[in-house]
Amino acid sequence: MRLETVILLSALLPLCLSHGWDPLAWLFHRHSQTQQVGFLRADTVGGACPDECDCPPTFPIAMYCDGRGLTAIPSIPSRIKYLYLQNNAISAVPDSALVNATNLVWLMLHHNQLTSDAIGKEVFLKLVGLERLFLHHNNLASVPPNLPRSLRDLRIDHNRIEKVIPTDLEGMDNLTILHLHDNAVTDMTTSLKALKSLTLLDISNNKLIKVPDALPEHLHQFYMEFNSIDSLPEDFLGGLPQLQYIRMSHNLLKDKGIPSNTFNVTGLVELDLSYNKLERIPTVSTTLQHLYLQANQIKEFSLGSFCSVVDVTNFSRLQTLRLDGNEISQEDIPSESALCLRWASSIQI
Repeated sequence: MRLETVILLSALLPLCLSHGWDPLAWLFHRHSQTQQVGFLRADTVGGACPDECDCPPTFPIAMYCDGRGLTAIPSIPSRIKYLYLQNNAISAVPDSALVNATNLVWLMLHHNQLTSDAIGKEVFLKLVGLERLFLHHNNLASVPPNLPRSLRDLRIDHNRIEKVIPTDLEGMDNLTILHLHDNAVTDMTTSLKALKSLTLLDISNNKLIKVPDALPEHLHQFYMEFNSIDSLPEDFLGGLPQLQYIRMSHNLLKDKGIPSNTFNVTGLVELDLSYNKLERIPTVSTTLQHLYLQANQIKEFSLGSFCSVVDVTNFSRLQTLRLDGNEISQEDIPSESALCLRWASSIQI
């Protein structure tokens, strides 16, 4: 085998040298931006890749600077569309930091040490094609100003934001995902009203005492766990025909704070009201599939909450029902429940 390899290399060597390249060069030459790697050279259009980052020749529009111990944003070639700067110690983004990076589509700045005062007011103005901006796990006290209206995915969770005002999200018609959870938000005013395309909103683990006003009509997933909300507005879901997932566990909800038939709407797939202060099972639609009510103060298993009429053709599509940690037992489940809840594969009491 060794002899065959030598013969093969001997045969190839004259051909390789005649074309000006050494077939064994990859064994001893260190890869750099300007050296040849196989048949590829690193792209230097719009500027060379900084030494502290990687710009793969096979994906020249991406620049990987994540986890390098950086304290400042390096020079960015103008060709770069995908910029990874997460898991560093970057503390500022001055207006000049992205002046050459106007083609950015993704900007990952999560898990750094950014503060609101250290982000330039005009740093994002020229990023007219930016679609994803990740700023979670920093030290921001407010939403950065002048965010691109092209954004589709904005993640600013795990910061210290206390208030969101309408101008923070103004004009973001394309935004579909907004992560604001794990902040200190007490008020969102009507800031969500303009988000015409928003489908996922996560505002859990904040300091909210009420549901935000003017929720976007195309909302599909709505997460509000770990707040201090004790009531819901009238016609809470009336203007949200596409909403399928609601999670409101770990709040202060009571029966009197939930208008009748609030959750009796078709389209809802999952409802999580666990760890609240409910004493009764709220009325839900027969199309609901997953209901979580554990760790409340429920004292009665009311079958009418699931089925207004119980017969062969009228039944609930509920598959999961959790009632453990309440003040009822298995003996409190009426015999008719087998007909009403015939699809339920799991009922925990």
